[in-house]
Amino acid sequence: MDKLVRCISADGTLVMMAAETTDMVEKAQQYHQTSAVTSAALGRLLTASSLMGSMLKGDNDSVTLRLNGGGPAGTVMAVSDCWGNARGYVTNPVVEIPLNSKGKLDVAGAVGTYGFLTVIKDLNLKEPYIGQTPIITGEIAEDLTSYYAISEQLPSVCALGVLVNPDLSIKKAGGFIIQLLPTAFDDTIDAVERCISDIPSVTQMLSDGLTPEEICHRVLSEFELEVLDESHPVYKCNCSRERVEGALISTGLETLKELELEEITEVNCQFCDKKYTFSGNDISELIKKAEK
Repeated sequence: MDKLVRCISADGTLVMMAAETTDMVEKAQQYHQTSAVTSAALGRLLTASSLMGSMLKGDNDSVTLRLNGGGPAGTVMAVSDCWGNARGYVTNPVVEIPLNSKGKLDVAGAVGTYGFLTVIKDLNLKEPYIGQTPIITGEIAEDLTSYYAISEQLPSVCALGVLVNPDLSIKKAGGFIIQLLPTAFDDTIDAVERCISDIPSVTQMLSDGLTPEEICHRVLSEFELEVLDESHPVYKCNCSRERVEGALISTGLETLKELELEEITEVNCQFCDKKYTFSGNDISELIKKAEK
C-alpha cells in the first residue's frame, strides 16, 4: 500500500513531504501499457502531483501538472486531489530510446527539453492559479524545483524516482519535496544542503525498506521532525458517464449533430481508458439538453 507523510521541523523552519507511490505508478502502467521510459516519466509526474496535492487545503481543490517538452513521449500530465490521489496520461505511451549517458532510462530524452512545465491549481475560486516555467532538464524533479523558485518564490528541494522491472512492472516509485518556510535563516539552508549532499536515491531508500517517514528522517538527519499527517494515496480516476456527456455537449451543437448520424460514438477516458458508448438516440438526447 502506498503511503504519503507530511512533516515539519520542530523549529518551524521547513516542511517535508515524502511518499511511496509504487502501486499508483503500477496502476498507471497497467492502464496505459507504457514502455519503461514513459513509465518513469509518467510515474515521476504522478508522484510530484501527489506530493503537491497533499499541500492543498480544500476537499475539492486539485493540482494539475503538464509537461510538454517536444520529446517523443508528447504531453505528460498528472492531476491530484488534496489527499494525494492522482491520475495521469502520456500522449505516446510507448517510446523506445537508448539509455542516457549514465546508463539509466532517458526520461529527459523522452520528455524533451524545449517546452514548459505548467502547474494549474484549482482552488475553487473564480479563476485557477496557473504557473508556467521553462523545462530545465526534462528530468522532472529539477524542473519542479525551478518552478517553485520562479513561480512561487519557495526555496525547495525535490527528488523523484521510478524503478522499472524487465517485465515493465514497477519495482519501486516515490519521491520527496522539502520546502523552506519564511522562518528559515541561512543556517537552515546550510543544514539542508549538508543533509542532501550525501543521500541515496529515493528508489534506493525504498528498495532498502525505508518508509516515507524514515526517508524524511534519513534525508533531514540534522533536523528534529514532527509528523503532521499521513495518507494512503491511490491512482484514482473520477470519470463518469455524466462527465463524458458534459464534455460532448461542450463540443457544440454542430458536432453533436454530426455524431447523431453515427451508429455508435465511442469515447475513451484518457486517464483510465474506460470506454463510453453513445448511440444516435443518446446523442439526440444530448442535443435536446444542449438546446435548452
